[in-house]
Amino acid sequence: MIILEGKELTRRYIRGKYGTDALSQVSFTLEKGETLGIVGESGSGKSTLLRLISGLEAPDSGTLALMGTPLSPVRSREEYRHIQMVFQDAAGSFHPRRQIAASIRESVRNLTGREPDLPALCAMVGLAPELLDRYPRELSGGQCQRLAIARALGAEPEVLLCDEITSALDVSTQAQILNLLADLCRSRDLSVILVSHDLAVVSCLCTRVMVLRGGRVVEEGPVREILDHPREEYTKQLRASVLER
Repeated sequence: MIILEGKELTRRYIRGKYGTDALSQVSFTLEKGETLGIVGESGSGKSTLLRLISGLEAPDSGTLALMGTPLSPVRSREEYRHIQMVFQDAAGSFHPRRQIAASIRESVRNLTGREPDLPALCAMVGLAPELLDRYPRELSGGQCQRLAIARALGAEPEVLLCDEITSALDVSTQAQILNLLADLCRSRDLSVILVSHDLAVVSCLCTRVMVLRGGRVVEEGPVREILDHPREEYTKQLRASVLER
């Protein structure tokens, strides 16, 4: 079952007299329970695509549909609830002068109209509920990222968007976050789009990958196929950067 579909998405930014297509006619599908990886170098259009999917920006052309229903250019609260995003800078995504509990409570209330079960959300991401009384600056990067995931899941979304969520973490914490996401996908039948510049990160979690370059899709397919037998020279370069480590 296709949970999310994008068709010919284009986003153009105007700078002075000139325009740049950050994304050009990108199409994709996401199945229920699937984890799709999107990879590419800086400026390839990965984060722009996530902003369009999340509703933070509207495409200049193209369409998005959730469970077969077109998404509005201006999202309703229910549409926002169904598609939640976890950002690269987890600490920066929380209010610096508010305790974590207050930030999560406000977000879930605004999206669902319900009071969140904060201890249950903490348990879901493997943290003690006592951490909810702290401020973002008092937590590690891994703890903040887990709590950002908990906040997103508090809205009970159909789709979780993850934008470079492990890039600022050390290697062992990266592995812990990826394992957590894998467990959540299995237990909640969650559909995930994971954006990364790193094919190694994508290969740990995703079953399918889409390679972007210059705002266009250059290659797409099962992760193992793309890693073992890349067709495009650009993908071969991304793969080589993983093998050289």
